[in-house]
Amino acid sequence: MPGEDRDRDWQIGKVHRKVDAMERMRGITRYTDDLKLPGMLHAKILRSPHPHAKILSIDTSAAEAMPGVFGVVTGQDFRIPYGIIPWTPDENALAVDKVCHVGDGVACVAAVDEDTAIAAIAAIKVEYEELRAFYDPEEALANRDRELTINPYARKGNLSKHVVLEFGDVEGSLEGADLVVAGDYFFEGTTHGAIEPHCAVAQVEPNGILTVWSATQVSHYLHRELSKVLEIPPHQIRVIQPPLGGAFGGKSEPFDLEFCVAKLALVCGRPVKLLYTREEVFYSHRGRHPMKMKYRTGFTKEGKITGVSAKTILDGGAYSSFGLVTTYYSGQLLCAPYDFGSYRFESTRAYTNKPACGPKRGHGSVQPRFAIEIQLDKAAVALGIDPIELRRRNDIGSDSVTVNEFRVGSNGFQECLTRVETASGWQERRPSLPYGQGLGVAGSTYISGTNYPIYPNEMPQAAVQICLDRSGRARVFSGANDIGQGSNTMLAVIVSEELGLPLDDIRVLSADTDLCPVDLGAYSSRITLMVGNACLNAAQKLRRKVCEAVAKRWEIPRKRVVLAKRMALDLENPERNVSSAEAFAWAEADNGLLGEVGSYNTPKDRHGDYRGGTIGASPAYSFTAHLAEVDVDPETGLVDVKTIWVAHDCGKALSKRIVEGQIEGSTYMGFGEALMEQHIVDPEHRGVHTGPNLLDYRMPTFLDTPTIDAMIVEAADANGPYGAKEAGEGPLHSSIPAIANAIYDAVGIRLDTLPFSPPKVLAAIEERQRRVEAGELPPHKAERTARRSA
Repeated sequence: MPGEDRDRDWQIGKVHRKVDAMERMRGITRYTDDLKLPGMLHAKILRSPHPHAKILSIDTSAAEAMPGVFGVVTGQDFRIPYGIIPWTPDENALAVDKVCHVGDGVACVAAVDEDTAIAAIAAIKVEYEELRAFYDPEEALANRDRELTINPYARKGNLSKHVVLEFGDVEGSLEGADLVVAGDYFFEGTTHGAIEPHCAVAQVEPNGILTVWSATQVSHYLHRELSKVLEIPPHQIRVIQPPLGGAFGGKSEPFDLEFCVAKLALVCGRPVKLLYTREEVFYSHRGRHPMKMKYRTGFTKEGKITGVSAKTILDGGAYSSFGLVTTYYSGQLLCAPYDFGSYRFESTRAYTNKPACGPKRGHGSVQPRFAIEIQLDKAAVALGIDPIELRRRNDIGSDSVTVNEFRVGSNGFQECLTRVETASGWQERRPSLPYGQGLGVAGSTYISGTNYPIYPNEMPQAAVQICLDRSGRARVFSGANDIGQGSNTMLAVIVSEELGLPLDDIRVLSADTDLCPVDLGAYSSRITLMVGNACLNAAQKLRRKVCEAVAKRWEIPRKRVVLAKRMALDLENPERNVSSAEAFAWAEADNGLLGEVGSYNTPKDRHGDYRGGTIGASPAYSFTAHLAEVDVDPETGLVDVKTIWVAHDCGKALSKRIVEGQIEGSTYMGFGEALMEQHIVDPEHRGVHTGPNLLDYRMPTFLDTPTIDAMIVEAADANGPYGAKEAGEGPLHSSIPAIANAIYDAVGIRLDTLPFSPPKVLAAIEERQRRVEAGELPPHKAERTARRSA
């Protein structure tokens, strides 16, 4: 309406300080390990030194007899298996009859302090019968000896999940293609690297309620599994997530420590805390799956993709975790932003005697994105087409349907490509860069939440309650888990936008299963779209009530009332206004307690009708383009990433600085995986992790990190609140292949395995030079330029 832009204090799209920023900056935030309860005991877990062994006996008598020890539990206290995916409950809180990897939990002790608990677990005697261990997924799959089946609940030997889906005539499209690019790729496993280790505290209240505080990102699913494993009715359990010090997917399922502290609190009648060491975080893992990928991609001479064939082996570790979904994601999420003429993928997940893999930022789709984007770059070189132009020609566009029948709404991919192309000076600089310097591009897409919950039900995926106070402030109750990504701030911004309140007048209480409505957790980039829509729904209902109450007293139409700047104003006469507190009081007088609820469920028309067709479907998809500039030293193999330009289509940036931070953080994480990170257990040392600490596991520091130029693209989607889509995971994917493609542009080598370490780069450069000298390869363009200059 005329004048509304002038009088409304718009919040959407502005820069906001996170609602909890000052507490964290001042060091007064109370994380889970900061909780200290009267009479609290400390627990430690005895872990297996063997990668694969039967448990013949456990003698806990010496530990139980030690002064200061209050309780001991073993796998016999947790015989009911659990799993985040309801179809694959294949692990116990502590091992029952066998251990499946080094670090598997065997027993847990609660004592007066950590030192006593550590001494007590050392006193526990466990007799093992060692079994052959499998570290290679293909060797594990080839095993036919039932005695050597790794997971005790596995039904098909060491096969965790096998998926084959085909859309169109793939072999025919490849046979008819002008160019077929084939490649074998390997993506090494990586871990999350969150600053805060896992921690849990449990207490039994006088009324029998079991309260568990946990550094989790899935309070609701933890609540469900505690009830199942402990055989306690859900209404007698309360789960609270205190402020979290990072997660990145590493805390998105229940872990052994939560069950152990809960059981020991019940046994001992005192509060119990358990904090992982950094080494335990590495052995609990749930990080990115190592994947072996074999790709064939067909192209016309104009660069259009005719068909894609993908065959993937996933190394799942000892337990399923999210593995069923990961196996599907490794193929299903590849089908945008490009239009595939036909597509087939075969993905096989194997159990191995390693810590279980699970979801890490960009769950399941970062690895195949690495492969396909290098395939596209190889095709661009072979066909003589600019790599950005080749991607433009294959863009699937908006309001489209992928080859695997997912419905795409808004799509800002073309603008993402243009933004990074322009910002980097791609057209001007790339042809003239000297040998050793290069530019590389890649693109990607990601889901804004999964279209269906982890366990089938017809209830909403997200819900929010908002109550307006007579003092003029708002209280927001949300089950969503803020894991540092700023979801509490996002909710406050929406309430601020709708009710005209500053963020300081909005209190957000989240992730407490007693006080907040059910939310499914922080995973698959679901919160902005799903919880944001639920919050918007509730806030708009309250806005209507308040505006109606004011309009009634001013005897004007409701549409003339605007809520802004802690006031209700007459749009046509802004001098006529009352405070928010008075407006809220009028509305409460008219309606009673001024509260509303909002909920959100997904549209059910986003996918095809076939087995597995729902996995990977989403209400909306984000799009990203990365362009990396590298400097490669041909004498040492050292890759110096100078700048990464990244443009991300988030639909609408609800809070600009937070979205920029998510884009930068995702890109940084991909950069680290490209050059440094690898989560490896050593078969020669019986399955021990090669470096389970933050000194030996290499991650980039501030000094290592390149300049990151984050650009927001806003292709608003009808399914998102104010058009918003995800921004927390999508901006990671294509950073890795962009670096790989830039290395090729710099020195002419294709690196199809990760990470791009100096020895690997140097070996590839030397091999290329040998082949050039033998006449097997032509000189790389940059090499010719360097020689002419010399």
